[in-house]
Amino acid sequence: MREHEGRRGRKVDPAWRVRRRLLTGHEHLRTETFEKMWNALIDTGDPGLEILGAYIVKEDLRALLALAGTHPDRRTISGRLTSFYVRAAASTAPEVHRLATTVEAWWPAILAGLETGYSNSRSEGYNRLAKHEGRNAFGFRNPVNQRRRIRWACTRQHRRGTATKTGLPG
Repeated sequence: MREHEGRRGRKVDPAWRVRRRLLTGHEHLRTETFEKMWNALIDTGDPGLEILGAYIVKEDLRALLALAGTHPDRRTISGRLTSFYVRAAASTAPEVHRLATTVEAWWPAILAGLETGYSNSRSEGYNRLAKHEGRNAFGFRNPVNQRRRIRWACTRQHRRGTATKTGLPG
C-alpha cells in the first residue's frame, strides 16, 4: 500500500479493508464475503490483481498441505504441487517467488510430512516456548530455578487436565 499510495493503508482503501479476509481460508469465507473481497481487489487495479494472485497461490499451497495425513497418492500430490508452481511462476509478486523457492528447498521434508502425516510441529512449539521462558527467566541467579521455570511452562497444558479440585470438608 505504501509503495502505491505513498502512505499507509486507510479504511477507505479497498485493498486495506479486505486484508483480514485474505488471511482466512477460502472454505471459511461465506460466498458473498468472498465475492465482495474479490470484486474490491479487482476494482483496485494492478495492486489488487497482484494481491489476488498471491491469495490464489496461498490457497494452492494450503490445498497441497491439506493432504497431510490422508495418505495421498503421488499423482494427487504432483497435481497440486504443479498447480502451486504454475500459479507462483505467473505471479509478479517477489514474495510469491520467495515462497516457491522455500517450498522447493524444503520439498523432501514437506513430501515426507504429506506421505506420513507426521511433523515436528509439537517439538518446535515446545522449543519456542522454552526459549521464550528462558529469555524471561534470564535474570535468575540460580540455573536450577531457570530450568524449573522452563519445565513449568512447557508442562502447563498437561497439568490443567490432571489437576483436580478438592473441596475442604465441612
